[in-house]
Amino acid sequence: MKMNRYRSAFVATGVAILWSAVSLAQLPAPLRPVPGRVVQTVTAPGFFSEPSVAVNPRNPQQVVVAYQVPASILYSQDGGKHWSHAAGVAPDNFKTSGDVSVTFDNQGHAILCYIAFNKLGTYNYWGHAANTNGIFVRRSLDGGKTWDEPAVAVSVQQQEPGIPMEDKPYVVADTSHGPHAGNLYIAWTRWSLADSRMVLSRSTDDGKTWTRPMEIDQSPGLPRDDNGALEGFDGAVGADSTLYAVWSKGNHIQFTTSRDGGKSFSRVANILHTAPIMFAVQDFERANGFPQIGVDPRSGDFRHARLYVTWSDYRYGDIDVFCSRSTDGGQTWGAPVRVNDDPIHDGSDQFFQWSALDPVSGAFSVIFYDRRGDPDDHKTVVTLARSTDGGKSFANYAWSHTPFVAAGDFMGDYSGIASYNGRVYGAWTEETAAKGPPVKAADPAAKRSNAHTVIRVGVADFSEPDSRHNEGMPGGGMKPGSGL
Repeated sequence: MKMNRYRSAFVATGVAILWSAVSLAQLPAPLRPVPGRVVQTVTAPGFFSEPSVAVNPRNPQQVVVAYQVPASILYSQDGGKHWSHAAGVAPDNFKTSGDVSVTFDNQGHAILCYIAFNKLGTYNYWGHAANTNGIFVRRSLDGGKTWDEPAVAVSVQQQEPGIPMEDKPYVVADTSHGPHAGNLYIAWTRWSLADSRMVLSRSTDDGKTWTRPMEIDQSPGLPRDDNGALEGFDGAVGADSTLYAVWSKGNHIQFTTSRDGGKSFSRVANILHTAPIMFAVQDFERANGFPQIGVDPRSGDFRHARLYVTWSDYRYGDIDVFCSRSTDGGQTWGAPVRVNDDPIHDGSDQFFQWSALDPVSGAFSVIFYDRRGDPDDHKTVVTLARSTDGGKSFANYAWSHTPFVAAGDFMGDYSGIASYNGRVYGAWTEETAAKGPPVKAADPAAKRSNAHTVIRVGVADFSEPDSRHNEGMPGGGMKPGSGL
């Protein structure tokens, strides 16, 4: 009987070891780190999210990161080695400011765009009971250190029953040598009680004044901030000043262009069919796969422009990041390519992507949250994917590998990425166990938050010959849990 007990214990131990080996075999090989990796936490814990990042093409050592809440700015004068906070960015005459985006124009001026409001509408139905709100712009002429006063109003909705709510603006600069070089464009969702519309304003004087917003969609969307609305504008400008724009509507990505500096737009086309672009992700208060667009300025005019569109959806069950490309200025689009290179149907979610086109090298980079290392799909890290073959394939790199769990907090709607001459800058939101000071915010989501989120900024350097040579090689060499 004693021998039987020993034999049973031996068999049980062997089975446990076997199952452990099977579980380990199912885990993907660890990704190799991005070359020249530097990752810094640049805020204290708080209700922070939705960062945007931009590099000055006239002085690539100048990098600016914007984030919320409230609208805030970090700037670097040495290519991301050191970061400082700019003072006095958020408006004093509104309770809340956020939904930030930042770019550099062709004069090397940083342009910050944000929304500001005193009260949102009903949850997911912003037009009902909304208070004074608007979209504003501030400029920095010194790489992000100081910002013009006062802010310039792009659109303001004064307090009255049933006013629209302006939401999710994104600023785009024409830094080409085309006929409309120097133009700035901002487009956003305008919510009302009846519908959602995509509207755009442009500036031809370096952001000092802006045109009256014009509707650029042909058909409004639903009035709620879940599936069916017109949401998630992004734009890019080609070598000949053509403005290319995308957003989501239901199960489609919509696309339009302007060749006259934003005065008029082509008829909106449904270019890509997707699974629903809003979806549930474990531990996140909300998540989405809003699209982004990039254009290679080296590819030529609107007839030959090479375009990339990225988004995420759950057509394969778990959520993946996808890319489709066009080589004829958006007339035709290729089949979607999975950007994340883990096995299909592995149950791991990849989401909250953002993308950037390097105007010097032509490399196309995508940042996203990644859960391939956790069979339970809780622990999240940040991955950088990069294509150097025109979007046909993507090499995946670990940008952060110490995972976090979101714990139900609001993590925003997007991350940020910018690229110039082989260097890539990413900005993202993470959950931390440390508690920050109490956060005052008008958004009910802020009151539910434990104020645990931080903004992190990462730098990757592909400019060295060895880095370019190693792209596409199998991953490895990184031990899970090792330090940055």
